[in-house]
Amino acid sequence: MSRIAILVPGKIHDRVPARLQEHFELVPAGRDANGRLAIDAETAKRIRGVAVSGTINAADIDGLPAVEVISSFGVGYDGVDVKHAASKNIVVTNTPDVLNDEVADTALALLLNTAREFPRAENWLRDGKWKPGVNYPLSRFSLKGRHVGMFGLGRIGQEIAARLEPFKVKISYHTRSRNPDVAYDYYSSLKELAAAVDTLIAIVPKTPQTHKVVDADILSALGSDGIFINVGRGWSVDEDALIAALKNGTIGAAGLDVFYDEPNVPAGLLDLPNAVLLPHLASGSVPTRNAMADLVVDNLISWFQQGKPLTPVPETPVKA
Repeated sequence: MSRIAILVPGKIHDRVPARLQEHFELVPAGRDANGRLAIDAETAKRIRGVAVSGTINAADIDGLPAVEVISSFGVGYDGVDVKHAASKNIVVTNTPDVLNDEVADTALALLLNTAREFPRAENWLRDGKWKPGVNYPLSRFSLKGRHVGMFGLGRIGQEIAARLEPFKVKISYHTRSRNPDVAYDYYSSLKELAAAVDTLIAIVPKTPQTHKVVDADILSALGSDGIFINVGRGWSVDEDALIAALKNGTIGAAGLDVFYDEPNVPAGLLDLPNAVLLPHLASGSVPTRNAMADLVVDNLISWFQQGKPLTPVPETPVKA
């Protein structure tokens, strides 16, 4: 396969190009001042596969006439114009499952840190405030006895819910349709779920339907003892409404790993003592990111050796 040219547009995990070079001709490329892929026409004609962490738009696809497969790094693949790719019978893959456990672990840790204020307590200790007779204030919240609402119950959502069960919390969920394979209570709307629970965990993808759906109405329904956790996409949250809700006590606290305009985090969130903020690191461990990188490469190898991808996205024209 050494003569098959694989395009790597922009930055990607170092393991991806290192492994690609063992099997393919690697073609790294940036973008010009107009945002177009910085490759000449002759090179573009030779590209049969793409390994990407980020954006491949319709214009990029149209400029790669021989491309057969686009292998995307990550579970979310909203940066790839999948509909356009499918219209040209181009396979698109992502990296599901290999990061489910890591993201679920992070969600649970973020929930505990938000409810029990562990990061603030550690900073308080490091600042030398723990002295004889002076203890850190009792946390307002506990996980004990909470009712957790899962906004999204896909593969990662189910892993989060499974981890929550030993904590003896009640679990309910909202998705587009009921999942007959789970026993949790189902709510047909996000607002109904928010009104029923006191803890809301968002793990939904970036789609037109999820844009800023966690808004002032949803936060008001969650209530003053409510805790909001987001390990899905910042896209799904109205951050101005969230900041206002945290400031005025509409909800109690929030733990966020994702933001609307990353890496730009609103100053209004940074100033809030009842917000726990992480830099989008839910899958950010060496073993998990290595596994994601390997799956990017393995999808390309499988396509060109066997004619089928390992983990095609649902919209793609060719199945595993």
